[in-house]
Amino acid sequence: MDKLHEALISIRRILRASDIHAKKLGKVTGLKTSQLLVLQSLEEFGEMTVGQIAAKVNLAQASTTALVDKLQAMRLVTRERGDTDKRKVFVRLTDQGRAILDRAPMALHDRFSDKFNNLEEWEQTFLIAALQRVSGMMDASDIDVAPVLDHDEIVERAADRH
Repeated sequence: MDKLHEALISIRRILRASDIHAKKLGKVTGLKTSQLLVLQSLEEFGEMTVGQIAAKVNLAQASTTALVDKLQAMRLVTRERGDTDKRKVFVRLTDQGRAILDRAPMALHDRFSDKFNNLEEWEQTFLIAALQRVSGMMDASDIDVAPVLDHDEIVERAADRH
């Protein structure tokens, strides 16, 4: 097998791992990775405005609003006006949301993060450079994405742009 085929197979394996994980997450929780990320952020940081959530999960505010709308419809989060500033609306995790988090499988990007953080600094730098190069070779350098490994979200964002 030549080097090009090895590279393409590696890329395909990454995409397939993301797809398999997204399906498993959906089957266990009924959520997409981006929705789980919002719930995890609320669990970690407590109540936040949609703008604050968007900053934490590195998504556009409009996308985050849509995610919160869906999560609210599923009764996993609530929105409530602030006590001191009634102009602000805070998103809060519900008990149902916490229960979903308790049974959710570890996110693919969390597993990657654990392994990536255990690499030596030079290995991290090398890996980032290689991945950025691959991204550029696939004309994907300018695509706006959150730092999560979720095939469904990538497809949704591409559809939103077209």
